[in-house]
Amino acid sequence: MNFGDFLDPTGAIAADLPYANAKIAIVAPPSTNINAMTSSAIVRPSQLVSQAISNKPIFNGSTGLSLALQSGMDGQGEVARIGENYDRSNVGWRRSRDEEHESRSLSDNFDGGSGDDLDGADKPPRKKRYHRHTPQQIQELEALFKECPHPDEKQKLELSKRLSLETRQVKFWFQNRRTQMKTQLERHENSLLRLENDKLRAENMSMREAMRNPMCTNCGGPAIMGEISIEEQHLRVENARLKDELDRVCVLAGKFLGRPVSSFTNSISAPPYSNSSLELGVGVNGFGAFNSSMLPLDLPDFAGPLPGMPTNKPSINTAPIEQSLERSMYLELALAAMDELVKMAQHEDPLWIRSLETGTQILNEDDYMRNFSSCIGMKPNGFITEASKESGLVIINSLALVETLMDSNKWAEMFPYIVARTTTIDVISSGMGGTRSGSLQLIQADLQVLSPLVPVRNLSFLRFCKQLADGVWAVVDVSIDAVSEIHPSCRRLPSGCVVQDMPNGYSKVTWVEHSEYDEGEVHQLYRPLINSGFGFGGARWIATLQRQCECLAILMSSSPPPKENHTAISAGGRRSMLKLAQRMTNNFCAGVCASSVHKWNKVLTENVDNDVRVMTRKSMDNSGEPQGIVMSAATSVWLPILPERLFDFLRNEHLRSEWDILSNGCPMQEMAHIAKGQDQGNCVSLLRAGAMDADQSNMLILQETCIDAAGSLVVYAPVDIPSMHVVMNGGDSSYVAFLPSGFAILPDGRGDGAVKGSLLTVGFQILVNSLPTAKLTVESVETVNNLISCTVQKIKAALRVES
Repeated sequence: MNFGDFLDPTGAIAADLPYANAKIAIVAPPSTNINAMTSSAIVRPSQLVSQAISNKPIFNGSTGLSLALQSGMDGQGEVARIGENYDRSNVGWRRSRDEEHESRSLSDNFDGGSGDDLDGADKPPRKKRYHRHTPQQIQELEALFKECPHPDEKQKLELSKRLSLETRQVKFWFQNRRTQMKTQLERHENSLLRLENDKLRAENMSMREAMRNPMCTNCGGPAIMGEISIEEQHLRVENARLKDELDRVCVLAGKFLGRPVSSFTNSISAPPYSNSSLELGVGVNGFGAFNSSMLPLDLPDFAGPLPGMPTNKPSINTAPIEQSLERSMYLELALAAMDELVKMAQHEDPLWIRSLETGTQILNEDDYMRNFSSCIGMKPNGFITEASKESGLVIINSLALVETLMDSNKWAEMFPYIVARTTTIDVISSGMGGTRSGSLQLIQADLQVLSPLVPVRNLSFLRFCKQLADGVWAVVDVSIDAVSEIHPSCRRLPSGCVVQDMPNGYSKVTWVEHSEYDEGEVHQLYRPLINSGFGFGGARWIATLQRQCECLAILMSSSPPPKENHTAISAGGRRSMLKLAQRMTNNFCAGVCASSVHKWNKVLTENVDNDVRVMTRKSMDNSGEPQGIVMSAATSVWLPILPERLFDFLRNEHLRSEWDILSNGCPMQEMAHIAKGQDQGNCVSLLRAGAMDADQSNMLILQETCIDAAGSLVVYAPVDIPSMHVVMNGGDSSYVAFLPSGFAILPDGRGDGAVKGSLLTVGFQILVNSLPTAKLTVESVETVNNLISCTVQKIKAALRVES
């Protein structure tokens, strides 16, 4: 539409053009000659409608031109602002939405009237002046909009007074700002949808192209249409996509494992983890001395940067970790702990200093602080550091040991005197390529020293396994208190072992233990032992592992040691008797340390010595124990006797009458003997009194003794003869009821020229009442206390130790 038809030769503009029920008021500058306009120039409806839709410029050569529509409905109208600051050569009818919102947010204060003020053409409309808000006003408005996009009338009134604006200005500004915000969100959502649409379109095109040009999987050439169905084409396209994804996963797995991963068929056909017993190989050298210096070995450098570990779906989820952020933090912590463990296992002096008193390697804390940064945060106030390292040869291959460590039940069976209780909370990663490499677990465990004077360490930690090279593995534990904000009395820094295969089925194990704990909870008598590394340190883990693996190797060998007595024990009876002895020792340890295996109630009475701890529990519905109230009493004393001498005295059946009240002064006779190691002290025996009265005619004593470099045990329990006949013939040993008692012997860990001795723990479990609902009496407590005191005094007297 061209407005040239409404102009006379002088450029005058026509006004008040009638159209239906509305008037078109064309407002011209003051210099325009209204009288010169052609009054006969009428706008046809078709022209007006078509030009309102058109995108072509409709104003040419006119500045400051305003157009207003006034409806004829009850005199109500609305002034529509059509244009401002038009270009002199080409002024457009439409304006972009962004420009409209921006101008409206800057100014909505019209000095002129609305459409209602234009009653007729005789009143020329006033030119509207726009008021732009000041930066301070906009800042105040934006601040309130962030807090409250929909302010109430009271807030609008307060804001208008504070900013010197009208209430309607504030109202219009918030309306426009909300509209602008909505527009921006819609634009962002539209861009995301466009990207997704483009992605789907490209994927659709590629699939169509693949379907149009199918390839033969056998020869690689083009397939002849008609030979394969449409469904098979879809399957082949999907198979090709899965293969590409698998190749990418194999590349990531190769970076993580440090070695290339072969085709996916190998991983699919890999056998599952074996649930059988440990596969042990006994070398041709027999069970000779286990001196690590016989085969010197330098660990290769595995302390390079560790790549990120992919997340695998766990096979077990008792309490699954739902937060992906927490899971990624666990992965990062495990990788950092593995890096630190491998480096600490490789380093020697000056990081590790060998103690002249105990011979163990103790951590140099100053050198550690210079070379390592703690991956679980700063050491809590009041905590002290305990760190040690030990190496040794163990008669077990690396795969079997790794499988034992990554199975919490097998781990507890391998270290029964250290691990009181353990539970796998979550398997975050079950390994890669059909192996344990990359396996990550969240574990809770109670670690103990067999004494009532040392509290049980309740730990929650990650256990991470990684294959460093062919035949070389590493397993690391690290506490999660830095991630889960737990504040225990002890926390475990990166600790664990590096295992390397050796000839003849042996492995070299380097064990690192690094902990921080509150020393105030440990009795003064046991602090030197804990600091020396024989309490929870690497020396104790290695010594226990060597003894247990030697025992398993002997039990699995076809030719038992010649000193073993097999006259009355069958092969099945041998296994049943060893299982019974293991249950007896585990119950004894649980009673001494008051672990969470049983629910104990501590007894506080004035008739008990200060160093004696008395506890009670109810034994109900347990076929392996007598029913009723069970009392456990334990105490620890220091004796100026070497641990080996004290152990030999307590395990000797001929000297048993000097301290055992149950023997009534009669010598004991060994009825059966099962060896559990090359050392004669590692065995299970069945004892019988040489001269018995009528009450003791049906009673035997089952005894288990064990010794290693970290300590020794003597545990025994009275059993009846009919039950033992069943066990020795291969019957079920779980129905034999007993309450064990015994001794735990540890080195005192003293140095600096002090007199070396032993830490002896004495523990008794006694049935005080056969009714589980009965109440404990003071006489029962005094009886148990006197029993412990009398036993300790008899031992001191027999060894000629002054009280």
